[in-house]
Amino acid sequence: MFVPPSYADLGKSSRDLFNKGYGFGLVKLDLKTKSSSGVEFNTSGTSNTDSGKATGSLETKYKMKDYGITFTEKWTTENTVAAEISLEDKLAKGLKLTFDTTFVPNTGKKSGKLKTAYKRDYINLGCDVDFDFAGPTIYSAAVFGYEGWIIGHQMAFDTAKSKLAQSNFSLGYRAGDFQLHTHVNDGAEFGGSIYQKVNDKVETAVSLAWTAGSNNTRFGIATKYQLDQDAYVSAKVNNSTLIGLGYTHTLRPGVKLTLSGLIDAKNIHAGGHKVGLGFELEA
Repeated sequence: MFVPPSYADLGKSSRDLFNKGYGFGLVKLDLKTKSSSGVEFNTSGTSNTDSGKATGSLETKYKMKDYGITFTEKWTTENTVAAEISLEDKLAKGLKLTFDTTFVPNTGKKSGKLKTAYKRDYINLGCDVDFDFAGPTIYSAAVFGYEGWIIGHQMAFDTAKSKLAQSNFSLGYRAGDFQLHTHVNDGAEFGGSIYQKVNDKVETAVSLAWTAGSNNTRFGIATKYQLDQDAYVSAKVNNSTLIGLGYTHTLRPGVKLTLSGLIDAKNIHAGGHKVGLGFELEA
């Protein structure tokens, strides 16, 4: 049986090759720990090498597995507090209910969102309601899959203005180590991606995008090569001749190092190239 991914995860394998293992212009530290009582802590800090701005966050998560309940709280250095509670596979198998809220003490701004997701063989459905005093916005998505083919639709309806705010359509195909994904967003933006796992060590991806009314077609190529079980290198290039290189190494269990660099091949002697450094610690 085949359970299709959520709409947000369509084309994820290709996007991961373009995004994971890179952190241009950033120095980042992630620390993940877990207490004896089962509470998970995730602390993250990032410094932008261009602006010098530093940001950070602290997230705690506690799971009550017997009841299918997960509590999550998050605080950021921008003084935003978020809380989330979810219930999964208890009211019905494949059904997940989530309620999350955010609060900004400095301004008093509050927001809330109720999320529902349901997945089973051949279908993956979702409906979110973003609460707003002017009127909630309703987001819905549906993905259907059969024998490798995947078709999905995503929409947003603004009840305050009584109009459709978003309408996206997607079509894809999966066959073993090969994935094809295409999409049309609001009838104006067209895109597609191809992902292939060539063998146990090599993965490749190609991405294309075009916006109606523009003559510029954006495209990129990305690849990843697994050097051994602890290290891999990644590379990507786009039609603006921006070349990204990355190296990720698990130094020891729970300690991961990421080095990355972005080179502007058009202005190789002008400077402006970026480097990135990341540490991930887990205990």
